[in-house]
Amino acid sequence: MESGPEKPEDLAKRTFALALRIVRLCQKLQQTPGVPRAISYQLLKSGTSIGANYEESQAAQSRPDFVSKNCIALKEARETHYWIRLLIAAEILPQTLLAELLDEVDQVAKIFGAIVSRCRSGPD
Repeated sequence: MESGPEKPEDLAKRTFALALRIVRLCQKLQQTPGVPRAISYQLLKSGTSIGANYEESQAAQSRPDFVSKNCIALKEARETHYWIRLLIAAEILPQTLLAELLDEVDQVAKIFGAIVSRCRSGPD
């Protein structure tokens, strides 16, 4: 589902929907003590932080503040991607269950990468 330029309201909805999927996944992971539960804490923090930082960027006080918030969203998306890959590699959950979510996180990270890149190369 590769898309063109995202509208702010579309990206806000998309990151919120992603956070909701992460919350539901973490609720399932929380049911298993040990490593799954520990990973769920990390995944929950990074996966919900993507949209939260994007929302903050929409009320940025300056261009550097806007870039900073979107950089954080990008970092959190990359971290979320990492935790999902780890769940697959450690065979905690099957790839078939997480492939679509992993792809969505990858696409969102690319969108934030493009936002940050455009802002850094554009006029101040």
